[in-house]
Amino acid sequence: MVQAIRFAKTGGPEVLEWQQVDVGKPGPGQVRLKHSAVGLNYIDTYQRSGLYPMPLPSGLGSEAAGIIEEVGSGVSGLKPGDRVAYAGGPLGAYSEARVMPADRLVPVPAGITDSQAAAMMLKGMTAWYLIRRTHAVKKGETILIHAAAGGVGLIVCQWAKHLGATVIGTVGDDEKAALAKQHGCDHPINYRKEDFVARVAEITGGKKCPVVYDSVGKDTFYKSLDCIAPLGLMASFGQSSGAYGPVDIGILAGKGSLFLTRPTLNTYTATRNDLLAAAKELFDVVASGAVKIQVNQTYPLRNAAQAHRDLQDRKTTGSTVFTV
Repeated sequence: MVQAIRFAKTGGPEVLEWQQVDVGKPGPGQVRLKHSAVGLNYIDTYQRSGLYPMPLPSGLGSEAAGIIEEVGSGVSGLKPGDRVAYAGGPLGAYSEARVMPADRLVPVPAGITDSQAAAMMLKGMTAWYLIRRTHAVKKGETILIHAAAGGVGLIVCQWAKHLGATVIGTVGDDEKAALAKQHGCDHPINYRKEDFVARVAEITGGKKCPVVYDSVGKDTFYKSLDCIAPLGLMASFGQSSGAYGPVDIGILAGKGSLFLTRPTLNTYTATRNDLLAAAKELFDVVASGAVKIQVNQTYPLRNAAQAHRDLQDRKTTGSTVFTV
């Protein structure tokens, strides 16, 4: 038996319980994995609260790193003792150990620590699909990323800057503005003090941006559309402030024949080849030093409820990792 975070009903952080669970042995195509570090992501709060419904009771968490303890039949390319990481697959990363589908695991290179891997897989591959696939950021472009001091935001800022873009980012206070600037954000905007629509127009000389990456949702959605150049793209990949509700797509015509997408990491890494390609590009850009993974908070896994409170209260920056 091992310990894990489980929840039997949706609600606030208090519904998270530290329980004993039976992991069992890996079946065909599976491995048993002992976790060393587990990543915290905003989607975890959506699932816990019921915003993203799922069968209950349930485990939680979709990102972690650790050591393979045992492999099931039919597994090739992985063996006991290998360091691996993952993002996605069945929920249950908030656990000391678990059984996982082998084809969702990625070997961790020697230059990447377990803590970095647990912090970078979901957020880093999200950054990858946003700036390499959803809208391939090009040298000379000016882009806008909301929550620039968050886990995905700090990676997007660095990576987009590395690609030659000018990066505008919104943040909630001056401390986060300074952090974003240290990580490649050319123009951090404290949205509590400034109108980010007016600042984007000023920074771009009225041309606006070819793409806006928005994980905030309700509070920023319509203003984000006002920051996009004609024929530009709105990539809405989260809703930390709440759902933005029904949208009359006619608004996209009036604002310049805009495009709107709601992408997910699961779609962009659905095949094994896409998953490995995403992880390789992410590991390479981190190993090169162009992108630094900022683990700014760590909590013991049993304290997951407190970590959820701090994340939702916007007390965290960069990535947060649970120690196991």
